[in-house]
Amino acid sequence: MEEGETVVSRIATIDCEHVILAISDYIEGAVDLCLHDRIKAHLAECNHCLAIHDGTRNVLTLVADGSVLEVPSGFGKRLYSRLHSVLK
Repeated sequence: MEEGETVVSRIATIDCEHVILAISDYIEGAVDLCLHDRIKAHLAECNHCLAIHDGTRNVLTLVADGSVLEVPSGFGKRLYSRLHSVLK
């Protein structure tokens, strides 16, 4: 490694499209070490992909929780009515 060069700078870069395609596997730890490091380096530089990562992680956490949310009484009827009026 040359002076001033970091390990991250030696990792082949990855673009947003490939990060987004692999983000769920990255979060679940199902990518190889090389891809993991490339995504991690990209997320350190790209706020857009970082936001997608955080949102995806939140959704996966909620889905994995398995708990059922109770909705207010009459919610289903109001939702159905609203959808019916909009989709006419």
